[in-house]
Amino acid sequence: EVLLRMHSVGICGSDVHYWQHGRIGDFVVKDPMVLGHEASGTVVKVGSGVTHLKPGDRVAIEPGVPREMDEFCKSGRYNLSPTIFFCATPPDDGNLCRYYKHSASYCYKLPDNVTFEEGALIEPLSVGIHACKRAGVTLGSKVFVSGSGPIGLVNVIVAKMMGAAAVVVADLSASRLQKAKEVGADFTIQVKNETPQEVASKVETVLGCMPEITVECTGVQACIQAGIYATRSGGTLVLVGLGPEMVTVPIVNAAVREVDIRGIFRYCNTWPVAISLLASKRINIKPLVTHRFPLEKALEAFETTKRGEGVKVMLKCDPTDQNP
Repeated sequence: EVLLRMHSVGICGSDVHYWQHGRIGDFVVKDPMVLGHEASGTVVKVGSGVTHLKPGDRVAIEPGVPREMDEFCKSGRYNLSPTIFFCATPPDDGNLCRYYKHSASYCYKLPDNVTFEEGALIEPLSVGIHACKRAGVTLGSKVFVSGSGPIGLVNVIVAKMMGAAAVVVADLSASRLQKAKEVGADFTIQVKNETPQEVASKVETVLGCMPEITVECTGVQACIQAGIYATRSGGTLVLVGLGPEMVTVPIVNAAVREVDIRGIFRYCNTWPVAISLLASKRINIKPLVTHRFPLEKALEAFETTKRGEGVKVMLKCDPTDQNP
């Protein structure tokens, strides 16, 4: 293990949800819990067996650590391990604090040209990497991203990076769609009160064809329905956003058109990829951070996220650090 002095921690919708509702699905907050799982910091102390890190190293933290070497770990899909430790998922504490202890092999050294903030953003970025890989985005893909929050935006960035020829994003909010344009979306659709079929038809119109791939980032029933209708026959729909446990969807439509529906659970093996992309300046995720607060103003930061202001709210945990 390593002891870290925390630097930057992003606030996620799930953090706000636990704070407001005390549960997400089967994960119920029963005792006081530290939030935060999008984080970076500086190594202060290393355990006796740690060789790849030393005090002073700047690191990005992968929050999910398998507790045992089970079949999922052996096959490289450790995110599916049922006994995984995950920051800020009850009953596991997160890392929104001054000092934090974490498994050394899930701390990744940041190159000098990658900032602490970018290091913290690797967590949401990883969701995009994992989703686009599961979707099979490749050279020339036409992609529909449903939802333009932080996770929708990272999917736009990653899809373009992986060779998508055209990405269309749909959302209710004009300001969020503007952000999607800024990070590389080719087309945007502002949804008002259209039916799912009408949304699908708009997607086809702006792309000039139905997309082979849809990445659904809202979890809203109508959006999942639109995702099925919009996806080209033989294509893939990846469900990223999580809503109610039971959802009514046109499953027969998907079945007879051979639309593959895939889920994702967080990510795995994405930190090295993300660090390479950031270090080589192949992608720019800095525009995602719109608000910054010191740790003392955490409540204000959470309120800002809850109101849906900006995109990503970042907390600064190190009072000695004066850098933005």
